Amino acid sequence: MLIPDNATEAMLPKGVKDFLPVKATKIDFLKSSILKIFSQWGFRPVIPPSLEFLHDLERGLGAGLREKTFRFDDRQSGKLVAFPPDITPQVARIVATRMREMPLPLRLCYSGRVLRHTEMQAGKDREIFQAGVELIGLDSPEADAEMIAMAIECLKALGAQEFTIDIGQVEFFRGVMENLPITGDRATQIQAAIARKDNSGLKTLLSDLTLSEQVRNEILALPRLFGGREVLRKAGEVVTNDRSRKALTNLQKVLEILEVYGVENHVTFDLGELRGLDYYTGVTFQGFLSGFGRAVCFGGRYDNLTASYGYPAPATGFAFNLLNLLFALDKELDSLATCQTDVLIFQAGPDKEKAQRVAQALRKKGFSAARDIIPRDLEGSMEYARKMNFRFVMTLMPGEEVRIISMTDESERQVSYSSILHPSFAL
Repeated sequence: MLIPDNATEAMLPKGVKDFLPVKATKIDFLKSSILKIFSQWGFRPVIPPSLEFLHDLERGLGAGLREKTFRFDDRQSGKLVAFPPDITPQVARIVATRMREMPLPLRLCYSGRVLRHTEMQAGKDREIFQAGVELIGLDSPEADAEMIAMAIECLKALGAQEFTIDIGQVEFFRGVMENLPITGDRATQIQAAIARKDNSGLKTLLSDLTLSEQVRNEILALPRLFGGREVLRKAGEVVTNDRSRKALTNLQKVLEILEVYGVENHVTFDLGELRGLDYYTGVTFQGFLSGFGRAVCFGGRYDNLTASYGYPAPATGFAFNLLNLLFALDKELDSLATCQTDVLIFQAGPDKEKAQRVAQALRKKGFSAARDIIPRDLEGSMEYARKMNFRFVMTLMPGEEVRIISMTDESERQVSYSSILHPSFAL
């Protein structure tokens, strides 16, 4: 009995998906391509567990991720356990508890899935595929620039044509706000207005506050300080506090290093970006592809995280959201990540020994090969090969003759059975 598509979707919880071979192949290509670049930059893999004790995991989570954590009772320990909503806190725990005797810096990479509670609305994923890096033990603009340059290299390798890395600096905002007589709801509303780039709303929120003209101008400038490298100059003309000016100097050094890498044309700045204020300690960044509204990668400096596990160390890192990359680059991936098998082997009659030997020989040569085990005629095998995206159908005839049929244009050539078994054979 066929199950309707809407009934199939109802068999899964909201926010999770099945991925059939074409999409699964693309996800695998994204992951392997990104991990290859991470390896080329000297990053080594770690594999954190899928479950953690909740009280240990929460030490490394900001308030936002704590609210999104799936938790439940563990019958074996009697403690609360959780599915991690992010992998970075797990890496921080591993570094602090298992790798503290190793020399710094540590360059670690990972790939995996995390689960997060989300609002019950269309398009919100609860299962997130991540691939990321963490650079532990370096407090320098060069380390921050390395993260951004590596993210850009990954996007280029994946076939992205038009994209930007949007860079922020949370210390710039903190410098503007640190001495203001604003707390509680009003401070939260001001932050929200800045994040929305709501200039008129921000003016209204500041209208009844006793502020110097200089301080008022600094706050009102925040929603407007986004764009190219000219943003750094404009910000320098607006702010006078030491903390914000130090943050600008940091960004200028990061930009200079990105120019050495030759990737500065992909960079924009947004000094009103306030993502992760309770988590990040310096440079932050997000990657956006043209025509796709959600970030495909995100990261920044988080110098306080490993200290929550008893091992203070500066750190920076970033992660790709592989599902966002999949949807943003779906067409580009059609030619880069094909779900194909090289050869379908057809042999009529009950004796399949030759087909089995051919399949074994082809696999030893690095080709993918499958035998058409279901009894059917050649035309039935050809139809199966078309639908399942095989490149060739290899038909074993009586004696030495073997026909190789291309599924692209159904052109045909003949070879001998013994030639296929020879090490020099090529399709």
